[in-house]
Parts: sequence; C-alpha cells; structure tokens
Amino acid sequence: MNFEDSAAEAAYRKQVSAWLAEHAPAWSTAGARRDSEAEIVRLARGWQACKAAAGYVGITWPCEVGGQGGNAIQQVIFSQEEARHRVATMPFQVGMGMCIPTVYSFASHAVAQRYVGPAMRGEEIWCQLFSEPAAGSDLAGIRTRALRDGDRWIVNGQKVWTSWAHHSDYGLLLVRSDAGLPKHKGLTMFYVDMRAPGVDVRQIRGMTGETDFNEVFFTDVVIPDSQRLGDVGQGWKVAMTTLMHERFAIGRPADAPSVDELVALARSVRSSEQTLLDNAAVREAIAGFYVRDAGLDFIRMRVQTSLSKGRAPGPEASVLKLVMAKTRQDIGAFAMDLLESGAIRDTDSTPLDGFRYYQLFAPGLRIAGGTDEILRNIIAERVLGLPPDLRVDRDLPFNALK
Repeated sequence: MNFEDSAAEAAYRKQVSAWLAEHAPAWSTAGARRDSEAEIVRLARGWQACKAAAGYVGITWPCEVGGQGGNAIQQVIFSQEEARHRVATMPFQVGMGMCIPTVYSFASHAVAQRYVGPAMRGEEIWCQLFSEPAAGSDLAGIRTRALRDGDRWIVNGQKVWTSWAHHSDYGLLLVRSDAGLPKHKGLTMFYVDMRAPGVDVRQIRGMTGETDFNEVFFTDVVIPDSQRLGDVGQGWKVAMTTLMHERFAIGRPADAPSVDELVALARSVRSSEQTLLDNAAVREAIAGFYVRDAGLDFIRMRVQTSLSKGRAPGPEASVLKLVMAKTRQDIGAFAMDLLESGAIRDTDSTPLDGFRYYQLFAPGLRIAGGTDEILRNIIAERVLGLPPDLRVDRDLPFNALK
C-alpha cells in the first residue's frame, strides 16, 4: 500500500489545492441554511459552472464528450481536496457520477452532445429513477411497466427515494418492458423529461426536516423510443454500467462531524471541576471512534493505491460505506449523550448542528447506496468467500413470481 502520492499525483494535488483555495470561497455554503434549498441549488449551479470552466468536471470522461480524458486517481484527488471546502455538490452528484456517463456510453453521439454539456455546466440536473417501494435492495424486482406502442412507450408505475427529483430536468429510468422473462432480463432503460405530462414528483420530508428525497409517479407517460438507452431487454446491463460509474466514496461526507470535533466538544463541557474529556469512560469511547476512523483511512488508502496503479478497487468500498455510515450515526448519538440533549428541534429553530444533524441523517445514509444488509452480503461473499444466498427466482418469469 502506498501512503504518499507519486510525484505526478503530488503535483496534480498541489495544482488542484491552489485552484480551490482561490475559487471555492466564492461558492461556500458556510453561511447558508441547510433548509434553504433554493440557496443551496443556486450555489451548487454556480460552483458546477465554475469547475466546468476550469476543466474540473468530467475528469475521467472521454475528451470527445467534453471530458478531460484523465485517470481515476485524478478524480479522487480532486474530490478529496474539494471536500476540504464547504461547497454544494449534492444536486449534481447523481447526474455527474452516474446518469451522464451512462448517457454518453449508450446514447447516440447527437444525444450525448445535447445533454452532456448542459449537465457539466450546471444548467441541467439529473436524477436516477431506480428504487421502488417493493424493489430497493432487490433492484431487479421493479414493477414500473413500459408497454410499446409503435415508436413510443407508455410508462406506468412508481419510484421512491429519488434524490433531488423535484429540482431535476431529466431522469434515468429503469422499467420492466417484458414481464414474461426472468426479472433480470425483462428490463429496459430510458431517459425521461421530468416535466413530461403524467410525471408527478412528491417530496418526502425526512427527520432532518429536509425534503431532498422524493417519490415519483408515472401515469401514462409517453417516452419516445429514441430516448431508450441500450437494447430492449438489456436494462440490467445498462443499470450495472450506471452503478459502475458511481464515484468511489474515498472521503467521508464533507460536513460530517469528525473525531477532533468530538474531542473539542468534550473539552468544552464541564462537569463539576472537570471537563467531560477528563472522564475515563468518555475518553475510551472517543478512542473507539478514532480507531474506527483510522481503519477507514487505511482502507481508503488501499482503494487509492489500486486506482493509482490503474486497477479497479474490489469490495473495499462496501466496507467503507458500512462502517462510515454507522460511525457517523454513533458519533452524533454520543455527542447528544454528552450534552444530555435531544435530537429533535422545532421547525422554527436554527439549523441542526453537525452532531445532531448526522444522528438524524445517518439512518438514511445506511440505506442509500446499498443497505447495511446488502453490504454485509457483498463482504461475506466477495471478501470472506462464504456461500451466496440462494436465489430461487433467478430463472423464473417475473409474472410467475408471488
């Protein structure tokens, strides 16, 4: 494992760091309220355009679609350095990390030219319409139907947990086009105009008070066959390509509370003649969080080493996601215990602080991008070599499943 950047990587990191120090402060979210979505989106659009103008969007994408033709480690370095600055990226993470790479991989050159540029510049936002009420971890179990009618398709069904759908211009839509085939073989992928007739986006308010998740209903939505990505019935293959493009979660969320902040919190609170940090039980608990974070740092370095050598990382990302989300939730809960404080505030109060926010946000983080249970299955099968789960429905027609 390499603990240091190569000479070329160090030079690129220095270049990126200098550029961010000069430009990121103008788009900082430090003074913005978490519950002010309009302001967050405004800042995110501006920051996206700023990065695109400097060539820091689509770093690994082909030059012919406006990318830089760079390598994965350059993208990782930029993401790591960007995370040191409080800039808004969330409205564009799904589109830039998953949707647009799929569009340029499967769409015609003309279609790619139409959609890639506006997304890179922050002019259009994309969402991913995959999960459904009965198909989240088992993505191939989706029930949203698409029936062919000449050169168009009629779509009916429901998607859920679609991040930023209410701000999105377009979405990547996975549907069932043939229920007579096994569940993995009867799927087809499209891109859809989120303002098309019959598309109904309804926001879902989470425990944090934010409404970035949505449920989306499709009622007789007409999608031209020209908006199909990949062949009919090859939606699972396209979806796997989409997921493979997802950016590696090398760093923890930029605004997540750190162990250092927990130490500072414990040092700032006094109990009798001592601070909470003088309590042996408190120090032991904080040391446990430090060990967890140190382990995550070493795994990130392993992933970064693989990328630096041009190799795709293995299932390490599953370990990162599993431990990181639970650790952030536990740190938030521990901080609340130290302060003898509750996690819920009135809706008219000031924004949630980092510890309180992540105690409420982390349960959703443990579902998004793969539930804890799914990640444990991946680790069990691909790391520990344990027997896989029995999948008795793999070869059965979908319409025969109960």
